[in-house]
Amino acid sequence: MFVPVRTGIAAHEPRPASRSPGSPERPASSPSYRGTVTSTTGIPPDPLAPARLGPVQLRNRVVKAATYEGLGHHGRVTRDLVDFHVGYAKGGVGMTTVAYCAVAKEGRTDRHQICWTDEALPGLRVLTDAVHAEGAAISAQIGHGGPVANPKGNGLPALAPSRYFRKTTLSFAQKIDHAGIERVKRAHAGAALRAIECGFDAIEVHLGHNYLISSFLSPKLNHRTDEYGGSLENRARLARDTMRAVRDAVGDRIAVIVKMNLDDGVPGGFWLDEAIPVTRWLEADGTCDALEMTAGSSLLNPMYLFKGDAPVREFAAVLPQPLKLAVRAVGKHFIREYPYRDAFLLEDARQIRAAVKLPMVLLGGITGRASMEVAMREGFQYVAMGRALLREPDLVNRVAAEPETPSLCVHCNKCMPTNFTGTRCVLVDRTTTRGAQWGQPAGYVG
Repeated sequence: MFVPVRTGIAAHEPRPASRSPGSPERPASSPSYRGTVTSTTGIPPDPLAPARLGPVQLRNRVVKAATYEGLGHHGRVTRDLVDFHVGYAKGGVGMTTVAYCAVAKEGRTDRHQICWTDEALPGLRVLTDAVHAEGAAISAQIGHGGPVANPKGNGLPALAPSRYFRKTTLSFAQKIDHAGIERVKRAHAGAALRAIECGFDAIEVHLGHNYLISSFLSPKLNHRTDEYGGSLENRARLARDTMRAVRDAVGDRIAVIVKMNLDDGVPGGFWLDEAIPVTRWLEADGTCDALEMTAGSSLLNPMYLFKGDAPVREFAAVLPQPLKLAVRAVGKHFIREYPYRDAFLLEDARQIRAAVKLPMVLLGGITGRASMEVAMREGFQYVAMGRALLREPDLVNRVAAEPETPSLCVHCNKCMPTNFTGTRCVLVDRTTTRGAQWGQPAGYVG
């Protein structure tokens, strides 16, 4: 059994080629790619060979991307959540990522999300132990929802760089003050320390999707006139300060990954021309071990990241009123459809790759050996897989056994609305991943 080992102590609308989602049947073969070899040896690394990420040695370069599981219960780990991630560990990933563990209660986007409270810690330890027992590493995505947070579920107002009216909750996000900003920085550092305490091998700090720190980067959402607004340097201050607080807290006891937008996918938002200098600043600051670039806005354009079909009807079916009526009426204007292609973020991500020397994770349309290898040829050190693994949790093992194995994922995106009842691929399980014992926390007595 391979066990992860810590080795250290001390205006860009996408232009993807249109492709039909196809049928649920497995295609005859994987697509072919051409890429540029950028490794120092001229030979790209094997994506399924062991690799080091910061202080952690992984059994391969494949990361299960953070996909919100919908399996926590009142902020605590459940047996279902443990089983969810153990499935990917058994399926061969080098590391699985627990999606969105909020650093503060008002930063949750769902009232059941894991939050770094004393009550959550026993279950998190059960979770990390279970994943390690299968030979995989485990990462915790940490962040603050900011304007994306759920004020009704949290019983607390959402926070944003500037006062903002959110149509989906019919409420205003409050402008966060300087004391609140300092609390957010400390909360991220505290969450990182608790991740170490719970046995996580890595943390992924969420600086994307117009969550709090991402919304500070956005000129569309950040109208401040103090040191946190205006120029790009000011808008990036919270991101840099938070990463400095995290790194100072944890040192090299845990791998630190930054997840940040290439662009928000909305007019007037954060774009690639600003993402490049921000990643250079983060590299110069020395506060992270790797970058994972993403895209889109959970607040304004959620489908910009995912590409593929827009499941408007499925979202309407699970949302409460009056959102159900609104989505049925005008959902296509918010839940938009973007053509899918494999490795769809590569075109923009390679511009970050050319700008920094930090290790990078390529996310977006990684579906098999072919797309893994193009990432390696382009100079990325790791790949992150989301929907393809929801469809087939053992896809990495399948690819290791037969390199030409293609993914069965058809990019219908009907998995997205299932996070209200337990995230899953509806082509595999149309019911729920919440078992009969959902609500019974893992790792507790009594």
